[in-house]
Amino acid sequence: MSSRRDFIKKTALATAGVALSANAMSAGSYRRIVGANDRVRVGIIGFSDRFRSSLAPSFADHAKAMNFEFVGVSDIWNRRRDEAEKYFKDKPSASKDFFKARNNDELLARKDIDAVIISTADFQHALHCVDAVKSGRDVYVEKPFAESLEDAKLALKTVEASKQIVQVGSQRRSAPNYWAANDFIRSGKFGDISMVEMTWNVNQPGRWRRPDLVNSIKKEDVDWDRFLLNRPKVAWNPRYYLEYRLFYPYSSGIPGQWMSHQIDTVHWFSGFEAPRSVVANGGVYVWKDGRTNADTFTAVFDYGPFDDKEKGFQVIYSSRMHQAAGDVKEYYYSNGGMINLDTNQITPDGGLSANAAKAMNMQANMLPKMELGTGGIKMETGANTGADPMTSMHMRNWMECIRNRKQPNAPARAGFNHSVANIMATQAMHTGKRVTWDTKKTDIVLS
Repeated sequence: MSSRRDFIKKTALATAGVALSANAMSAGSYRRIVGANDRVRVGIIGFSDRFRSSLAPSFADHAKAMNFEFVGVSDIWNRRRDEAEKYFKDKPSASKDFFKARNNDELLARKDIDAVIISTADFQHALHCVDAVKSGRDVYVEKPFAESLEDAKLALKTVEASKQIVQVGSQRRSAPNYWAANDFIRSGKFGDISMVEMTWNVNQPGRWRRPDLVNSIKKEDVDWDRFLLNRPKVAWNPRYYLEYRLFYPYSSGIPGQWMSHQIDTVHWFSGFEAPRSVVANGGVYVWKDGRTNADTFTAVFDYGPFDDKEKGFQVIYSSRMHQAAGDVKEYYYSNGGMINLDTNQITPDGGLSANAAKAMNMQANMLPKMELGTGGIKMETGANTGADPMTSMHMRNWMECIRNRKQPNAPARAGFNHSVANIMATQAMHTGKRVTWDTKKTDIVLS
């Protein structure tokens, strides 16, 4: 197994080779940027499990080389603030004067913060991003970008009206194998996308559950009103606070957590910003623990030009949390074959063979067998934790863009687009209706 140091070297090389990585700088050009030698001071908004297991290690991979450091944390739960202080004690990636803020108002009021990383509850991402951008900070915000269309529109408008660098945590957009797939499709060599199949399956009854913490947390230790933000004011519920991914409207569950990653690649590769329509179904079929978000979910998307319903393709997405067969799969099909982003191969599998073509007086259409470039790094697509290569490269891209002020790989517009697809699918499941996107009104319509 490669050492951590070898991995970081490979990560830097792979990132430099990614298309559009004019963001990757030579040492000479880096020194010529105004302020390049100044340390970038980063605040943490939400000391979550995701932050400590993946975002913090990814940041640490590049903090020294990029001259970044963590200087403080904001969390509305006193336990998380204390855990952050302990976690960063004597860590090279953190300031010796690391501070604790009780809320984002306290953190953003400080003058020693240049940027923030947001890893709070799903429904809070957009509004926390709005506050940070308005305060003049650059932002790395975890996905899903938003869980309501109103919040998504506000966040996009705020970001695009600013000069701030905002990177959404859709880390596939910084991975070399995904860039290779995008380049191949965009070149025309793949042919028209005709179908996409995506799966994300696990068998984890404890996924998103925090029973020990639920039993120990006290209302007086958190700021419950701040947690709720613009959601309905309800009585204190420790499960909503700690297990929010199981409960709507604090999270959409499967769409926001897993589908947001995969549907984002559909938008990226195809150039379409939203599906024309979505139908979906699902329910709580196995894990009867009081949750309201589905443990089994299937959605069918229609993509294509909004002015030409005869052209386009279908995306079939499925996810189950109680049976792991199939794991995580992303298959793109054309008439000539397929791209398998699990094996990182382009193959003629299923393409139009000579015999089949002859019957229709057509030319055979078979893709060549090719490997998608990964820069020598194993690209993990499963629901794993840890500083995976994609997240590390994505964090590096954000840091570079803060320095050179160029567009990051996953800008707010990409986050808005995946949010639209997620919200459409969630509404389709909740209502049982076909949901369409009105491009003129930029609004969701129930059929």
